[in-house]
Amino acid sequence: MASLNVGNLGEYLREQRRTAQLSLRQLADAAGVSNPYLSQIERGLRKPSAEVLQQVAKALRISAETLYVRAGILDEKERDELETRAVILADPSINERQKQVLLQIYESFRKENGFETAAYTDAPVDADADSDAYADAHADTDTDVDTETVEGARTADGSAARPKQKPTG
Repeated sequence: MASLNVGNLGEYLREQRRTAQLSLRQLADAAGVSNPYLSQIERGLRKPSAEVLQQVAKALRISAETLYVRAGILDEKERDELETRAVILADPSINERQKQVLLQIYESFRKENGFETAAYTDAPVDADADSDAYADAHADTDTDVDTETVEGARTADGSAARPKQKPTG
């Protein structure tokens, strides 16, 4: 883990606050921290906790992970992985099973490309079942998805996809 770079963080927070057209007092109120404390963070005199950074990020409507990276709490590669996972998990148009399948495929691609995976899942994942489902889904090509493993799969025109025929023999 990198050491805290609070000067850089403070400058970034000030820039984001000004872009959002918020006064120091308005941001402090929205984030639930004191005005003097926020001022000290912006000037690089205080090292905020991850919780405070999350509150400030929410008030500024920016990614908390971005602030964690700026503060040296989180590695940038970890942030990218977290944001990818967060987008998948937050998507209201797919169900929980579909989200887990997407995360499993994402993990398998990361492993295939030599990246270590972080344990940041919101739901338990059965690694053996995942690798079997992925292998079945990609038996013919690297891009086909077995629609039996993804409920509600759709074709490009929006119609319901038919399951791929399993090879016999």
